[in-house]
Amino acid sequence: MKNFLELIKNCLTDIREIMPWDLEERLRENPQLLIVDVREPDEFAAMHIQGSLNVPRGILESACEWDYEETVPDLVQAREREVVVVCRSGYRSVLAAHSMNVLGYQNVVSLKTGLRGWKDYEQPLVDQAGGAVDLDDADVYFTPRLRPDQVRPHPA
Repeated sequence: MKNFLELIKNCLTDIREIMPWDLEERLRENPQLLIVDVREPDEFAAMHIQGSLNVPRGILESACEWDYEETVPDLVQAREREVVVVCRSGYRSVLAAHSMNVLGYQNVVSLKTGLRGWKDYEQPLVDQAGGAVDLDDADVYFTPRLRPDQVRPHPA
């Protein structure tokens, strides 16, 4: 049985990752680049990269195909476009990029370090209304907050 990080590591053999500074460069060089944010809608509403498309990880595969309630036409038509998949930390985006590769996307990569890394690189984020997000507020937002019941129990 694999754990979450081992699953991610297995997927990394089939996909490529880029760093935030690489994404900044790709955005300058390719205005047609599609950023797919696979976080949940409430996460996306709080802050995201301007111009990114929110397709939650839970519906990604059906969103990539015609004839489903979740179909996202811009995504279905992007199989030959340059696509960068993003999430909070860079783990869900690895799984999503792997799925998209399997589904025939030809030029898809995952943003290593996710939006946390993008923020640490001091790149802009916007909220649901398109307003700039203060990076100090983003620091607070991206700080993990585990409840006690989410922490691995210590052996007795």
